[in-house]
Amino acid sequence: MKQISRSLVGFITGLTGLLAVVALCHVNLWGKDLPPIVRVEDTPVNRDLRPATSFAPVVKKASPSVVNIFTTRIIREQVERNPLQMDPFFRQFFGAPDPSDQEPRARREGSLGSGVIVSPNGYILTANHVVEDADIIKVAIKGIKKEFTARVIGKDKASDVAVLKIDATNVPAITLADSSRLQVGDVVLAIGNPFGVGQTVTMGIVSALGRKGLGFGRYEDFIQTDAAINPGNSGGALVDAEGRLTGINTAIISPGGGSVGGSVGIGFAVPINLARHVMERLIADGRVARGFMGLSLKDLTPDLADEFNLPGQSGALVDDALPNTPANKAGIKSGDVITTFNGTEVADANSLTLAISESAPGSTAVVKLIRDGSPKTINVVLGELPGSGRPAKQRVVERDNSSTDSLDGVAVDELDGETHQALGVPNHIRGVLVRQVDPDSNAAQAGLIQGDVILEINHQPVSGTDDAVRLCKEAKGEHILLKVWHRFRGVPGSTRFLSVDNTKPLK
Repeated sequence: MKQISRSLVGFITGLTGLLAVVALCHVNLWGKDLPPIVRVEDTPVNRDLRPATSFAPVVKKASPSVVNIFTTRIIREQVERNPLQMDPFFRQFFGAPDPSDQEPRARREGSLGSGVIVSPNGYILTANHVVEDADIIKVAIKGIKKEFTARVIGKDKASDVAVLKIDATNVPAITLADSSRLQVGDVVLAIGNPFGVGQTVTMGIVSALGRKGLGFGRYEDFIQTDAAINPGNSGGALVDAEGRLTGINTAIISPGGGSVGGSVGIGFAVPINLARHVMERLIADGRVARGFMGLSLKDLTPDLADEFNLPGQSGALVDDALPNTPANKAGIKSGDVITTFNGTEVADANSLTLAISESAPGSTAVVKLIRDGSPKTINVVLGELPGSGRPAKQRVVERDNSSTDSLDGVAVDELDGETHQALGVPNHIRGVLVRQVDPDSNAAQAGLIQGDVILEINHQPVSGTDDAVRLCKEAKGEHILLKVWHRFRGVPGSTRFLSVDNTKPLK
């Protein structure tokens, strides 16, 4: 959760000019990042070979591409004053307060992680949570004494993938595999920097594929492995028996939680095919625009398969095609069972959601489904998932030292399409979602609670977190009027107005 200062409003202007096209030129003439040079081998591993007695050649091939990532987060905190110093009588004993205490003091918080070089010109894949809140990112490459400062090219919280760039050439880049060729039982190696002890290699097998519902990200299709993964391994490489990158290590399940319990042989990695798709979009567009159909989906159970006269449980059952969405306009209906999407069989609701998200907005998807026992083919022109093109912008509205702020202590987030669906917010509702409210804040005292949607501030519509911060900054009156959409559990939502004190100092 990032702190956004009221006094900081960024504005970047672009320069236009006439640029000559230089063919076959690998020199960065104008300071713009050159595209990555990624090597991909889509052949499966040779499963007919006898078990190896040593994986040293594989490690020697892959380990130079795995880097250590050191992040620093700068946290600014207000120093608590001694209340006795504020009283004139006691001040003679305790002294006057230090004027410097009025200014927030900064402290640094460090963290460790790993990453993988995927292009000789310095592009690095890592986990989003490794660098999400970092102010400074340093990268150390095995065998190179120099420490590099990395820039964030893009982050995608939904898939827990981030792309970094260091200013370097001819750095050791790993070869990418085709993770769709993986099979349960394939040997894999995890390479990273667990607990900061230095580069470490662990071995295991692919324990499962397509893991979902773990709560680690919005789009989950994890490779599960029993290769030991520990804190610090996040963002590191999961490679196959030929040393090719097949996944980005991201999470573990541990009874003790994190570093307390350590690895118990249940670790997860983002498949490289998904990570590569996200990387390409972040580098090309600076964002990940995801396809959108507007479906509420459900997995098929044996009972549901019988009720719909289906031969098996493969496919995704349509609970609802939301109004005025691409699916609804194309004629998809509640009760349809989608069996293939763009020629690929649909295993369950999660696989269909992933396939839609990886499709380009504006493209036409060929959807095959079963309706009332009969096959049917429907072409759907995909929309863009609302909010998918913007990075997460959760903000905490802060007051400056010169005034109070009625929304001090309120954390707001973008209200995207998936949030609408997950929280049951109607599609026509537009605003920002209240993620957190400080119970001692003025807003909380006025009745604002977590889960409310702020629609307007002082009669001005709120379209995103930037609007919320700007309108709070511009508010000058003794009160701020909020129009919010509110719903109690089990009761249909409705709008209401809240008048929040903008003059009372917060304690």
